[in-house]
Amino acid sequence: MQVPVHAAKTQLSKLIDAVERGERVVITRHGAPAAELVPARKTRLRIGGLKGRVTPPPEDAFAPMDAAELGDWDAL
Repeated sequence: MQVPVHAAKTQLSKLIDAVERGERVVITRHGAPAAELVPARKTRLRIGGLKGRVTPPPEDAFAPMDAAELGDWDAL
């Protein structure tokens, strides 16, 4: 289905319903395709989805820096 910009602005809810039903909706400007409405990707949030895939940081990751390491940061 092709719809001019003005009609798309006034009928947005109906166009979204059409996209959800699987229809292709192209919005035109002066008769030329300008945009296409597509369904949003539905992502599921899985708590703990990375369990077993990510390793914890090493024990000394948050240890205080010594004078030499602090000096390296000051040089930046």
